[in-house]
Amino acid sequence: MDLFLATSNKGKIIEISDALESLPIIIRTLDDFPPLPSPEETGSSHKDNALLKAHYYFAHSNFPTLADDSGLTVEALGDEMGLYTRRWGAGPDASDQEWVEHFLHRMKSEPNKRAHFTCILAFIDQDNQTYIFEGKCSGMVTDGLEADYLPGLPISACFIPDGQTKVFSALEIEQKNSTSHRGRAALAFKTFIRSKI
Repeated sequence: MDLFLATSNKGKIIEISDALESLPIIIRTLDDFPPLPSPEETGSSHKDNALLKAHYYFAHSNFPTLADDSGLTVEALGDEMGLYTRRWGAGPDASDQEWVEHFLHRMKSEPNKRAHFTCILAFIDQDNQTYIFEGKCSGMVTDGLEADYLPGLPISACFIPDGQTKVFSALEIEQKNSTSHRGRAALAFKTFIRSKI
């Protein structure tokens, strides 16, 4: 089975590919298709945006398509981030380093470091049927970067999930997949798709 992983975020591709590694599938990425402009994310929820992206890329590829929309909600910042996490603060064109420096500077004066991640994976199969998989993870924002991070996922180096003593990006891949929002959503998808192939 071919699966189109519809994201330009290299870190997301690595994480989801790792979680699905044991499946008999061939993962396709945007690099396997002619260049496409990114769809405008106009949804009012992670589910809306994940579905929007899945439908857009399925229409252009005709491959079973898996799209991700994720975000971080920080208690001290209310609704500032969440749906707009990557576009928040330093701006949508900021580098990973610029983004995370702005984020940590903003969090420096906040005594409440509690936060939670949400990941929605939207899957469209060859018959144009749609399925949703969700993962959540709560934890604490650290005062600084505590490890290297995958490209496109700078927060993973300054977020310790509940029940762990290390930031996401310092965890072994199996630990991370069983703990993280994206790992949990991907494992739910894996259980589902295994019964279909």
